Amino acid sequence: MRYSGLLVLLIVVAVNIAGWVGLNPPVEPRPWGELINGVDYSPFQADQGPQQKKFPSAADIDRDLQILSSKVKHLRTYSTLDGQGDIAPIAGYYGMDVLQGIWLDGRLERNEQEIENLIRIVRENKNVRRVLVGNETMLRLDMPIDDLIQYIRRVRTALSGTGVEISTAETWDIWLRYPQLGREVDFIAIHLLPYWEGQSPENAVDYAIARYQQVKDAHPTKKVVITEIGWPSEGRTRRDAVPSLSSQATFLRGFLNIANQRGFDYFIMEAFDQPWKRNIEGSVGAYWGIYNADRTPKFPMIGPVEDRPHWPQLAAGSVLIALPLMVWFLARWSDLRFSGRVFFGLLIQVVASAIVWVVDAGFKTYMSPGVALMWAMLLPLLVILFIMVLAEGLELSEVIWSSRRQRLFLGHKTDASRTHWPKVSIHVPAYNEPPEMLKQTLDALARLDYPNFEVLVIDNNTKDEKVWRPVQAHCETLGPRFRFFHVAPLTGYKAGALNFALRNMAKDTEIVGVIDADYLVEPDWLSALVPYFDNPQIGFVQAPQDHYDWKTDAFKEAINWEYAGFFQIGMVQRNERDAIIQHGTMTMLRKAAMDQVGPWAEWCICEDSEMGLRLLAAGWKSVYTDRRFGYGLTPDSFGGYKTQRYRWAYGAVQILKRHWRDMLPGDTRKLDPMQRYHFISGWMPWFADALGLVFAIASLFWTVGVLILPKYFELPLGLFLLPVVAVFIAKVAQFLWLYKIRVPCTLRQRLGAGLAGLALTYTIAKAMLAGLFTSKLPFIRTPKHEDQPALIQAIIIAREETLLALLLTLAGIGMWNFQGGEDPEARLWAVVMFAQSVPYYASLLLAAISTAESRLRKPDAKVANVPVPSLFALPKPGTPSNPPAGAD
Repeated sequence: MRYSGLLVLLIVVAVNIAGWVGLNPPVEPRPWGELINGVDYSPFQADQGPQQKKFPSAADIDRDLQILSSKVKHLRTYSTLDGQGDIAPIAGYYGMDVLQGIWLDGRLERNEQEIENLIRIVRENKNVRRVLVGNETMLRLDMPIDDLIQYIRRVRTALSGTGVEISTAETWDIWLRYPQLGREVDFIAIHLLPYWEGQSPENAVDYAIARYQQVKDAHPTKKVVITEIGWPSEGRTRRDAVPSLSSQATFLRGFLNIANQRGFDYFIMEAFDQPWKRNIEGSVGAYWGIYNADRTPKFPMIGPVEDRPHWPQLAAGSVLIALPLMVWFLARWSDLRFSGRVFFGLLIQVVASAIVWVVDAGFKTYMSPGVALMWAMLLPLLVILFIMVLAEGLELSEVIWSSRRQRLFLGHKTDASRTHWPKVSIHVPAYNEPPEMLKQTLDALARLDYPNFEVLVIDNNTKDEKVWRPVQAHCETLGPRFRFFHVAPLTGYKAGALNFALRNMAKDTEIVGVIDADYLVEPDWLSALVPYFDNPQIGFVQAPQDHYDWKTDAFKEAINWEYAGFFQIGMVQRNERDAIIQHGTMTMLRKAAMDQVGPWAEWCICEDSEMGLRLLAAGWKSVYTDRRFGYGLTPDSFGGYKTQRYRWAYGAVQILKRHWRDMLPGDTRKLDPMQRYHFISGWMPWFADALGLVFAIASLFWTVGVLILPKYFELPLGLFLLPVVAVFIAKVAQFLWLYKIRVPCTLRQRLGAGLAGLALTYTIAKAMLAGLFTSKLPFIRTPKHEDQPALIQAIIIAREETLLALLLTLAGIGMWNFQGGEDPEARLWAVVMFAQSVPYYASLLLAAISTAESRLRKPDAKVANVPVPSLFALPKPGTPSNPPAGAD
């Protein structure tokens, strides 16, 4: 076993290294070993920018030019203000010529300052031989063409006699659109940025040269100077234009060689990354430099280039992060088959590598306030997503690759030689239940083959005597074992009724049983399960819930199999670690254990689960049997289904708020680590639903911001979005896979169960959020025989879900149509919006199915019409999920 674990580690590490190699393939463009003719230079440091009113000093510029002077011949600048007027004299000290630019826009006073400074700088610095009057002024539509021409003429007049050449810088298409502009300048200053035009890195150089030639042909008498040409190393993909380090190196090294061969006069865009540009150009605006913002070179000009040249360190770091968890897993789950250990080991490694990848991306990201907010929102969600992936991956591994069940309880055969049958007091709480239904429940209890039991029916607060009197009379006909109590008023809801029963049960009671008022039990329920209490450590015994009224009703069939998944997958796995959730029906508890931990919690809406947690924390053991010993009714409508799940989810938060200390490690607490793990991981998907709702609402607002105010709202990075989409697809596949293995139902029934589970997403999310911020919710009885609503009423029940689904769909369509044509990340975000809408559409669909089925049912159909005798003719356990009674 030790060697097999070592082999698992070796396989995982090998696959991890292969993955990092595959994600970082080296490229080797044509080498460049000469000086660069020119670069565009903005001297703002990493923490500076005009928006923050933080400007570079002369010392900052001097340090920059020390770096550039050995690599570059010429500089091109953009302004004479905000500290940039010092560039020319400092460049002259290092022997560098400057193509001096000024910035023109609608701020007329600032324009005058720029022109005044420009004239002074030209006259004082012999290394300024060319000037640019404006930068992309026409592209931004900052002024009419005639106004720009007037500025050019003013500068020409002011600089006459200096021999300085004058132009303005614009993109190539502007020079074709305004031929009169070409007549006013001494040379054509052209910007060629194929990224913005969606060109692939492979075609970008050829595309740029073609545009250069097009402009040259349009102005045959003028020299054409490429004053901006480059490629970003990070940012959003734009059609075929993929920004990356390798793409930037490929483009620049390729262009430099061609430019050298053809004698182009050019300036590379740009010397250093400018993080402040992110706020005006989006994420890509910060990453055009051939140096990082910290003034370190991004890539070599000779030799291979990798997008993450430090990937060996990242791969090693991911292994170190994953190793402790893998070692613990391999030691703790040594009973898993080899393939299962490899599967989960790889999953651990994938999650660790993803974490390292995200953290590395974070360190490489220049954070603006908006970007920081986005990371603060998405990073915790991503962490929770990864934790859920591990939890669900572990469950999948255990289900598929476990060698054998460690705790298999199949029920006892009746033992005729047994002399001691401990007294069982069965408690049936009821509130306003249909009398015929409750009578059948009592009749089923009367058929129990156990010799020593009593039944207490506690009708609490039912006002109509016509409802509870027939049940009282029926108890009298069943004999002294059956006692009926009508108690009004009675506080505490269901827990209050159960506590009343505890105070009034037989004094010699050793075991307390609880069933719901609609449950029909098998005759051997007690005789098969009570013997487990012979073990003095057993505090409670739980049998699964099941239903009998679903076979001719599509809605009830779907929710029946959704329930079945929990009892045949989740509860089975929790039972392996003695960490089951106690349920308020088909359960039995040792009275002595209840005496130790106290009565049912009337403060908690899920008093059953809370009691089970207290018993386990007190050191008592539990038993969960796969075999069905009772069958009840499913909720009649989608409204009832939602109400029931809302109560369960709200109660889970109540329990965690009260018992959070029991989830912490400590010597004074009796929950072992695996019990804590199962309680936390079991409720985590519900908290994920709550976070998913918050994320859905936030993403709607964010999408509106991206569409209306794109300068202030950036799309979430693909590294956040891809895991969301991948996990969504994986969860669907996992659900279908687990159901196929553990739950004996057809594919159609599996899909119905999945629909039912998705339909509750919004309800669970609301309950979890309400539970976090409120302290008390009245007990809400699950409706079992409510009047069925009309179709429109059923859809109204899902009105909030429907509204969210429509808004998410519209947001996705808007994103796809307005930005998806050029940006794959916009399409990915649209897909995320569509995926988020799926659970809410599921709610609408299930509500429609519920209503359609309700209209097919007979209006007077009551539980009395259910053929009860056939209940006990249901297939007895005999499959692996329902083993035969009597096996021990």
